[in-house]
Amino acid sequence: MAKKAARDPEFEIRFFESILRRDAGYAAVVEILGGLYTRQGRIADGLKMDRRLVRLQPRNATAYYNLACSLALSKRKADALRVLRQAVDLGYTDLDWMQQDPDLELLKSNPEFQALLQALKPQS
Repeated sequence: MAKKAARDPEFEIRFFESILRRDAGYAAVVEILGGLYTRQGRIADGLKMDRRLVRLQPRNATAYYNLACSLALSKRKADALRVLRQAVDLGYTDLDWMQQDPDLELLKSNPEFQALLQALKPQS
């Protein structure tokens, strides 16, 4: 039985970068690269991809959420909160993930972040 090949994030990055060179508007590839860059600690590159995805898909709530995460990882608290609010306004509703997402750690003690969480909690 063959061994399962280990994932090589640098290979994946090069692969998806080559696709993007051929089709700069390929939104799915932009999204994948944003995640790969961020996981590899290339926060500035991930931020560029997240900004690009928001330009390509201006109504995509998840794209805005990912951009907010990249901004938070870049220690841009005010921008991250503003973009996170946009994500929620566009329909982002995953309260559970927002509360535990390590990318948003910088924001978690912020009163505006807490208010955003409260607004997303189901009314009882």
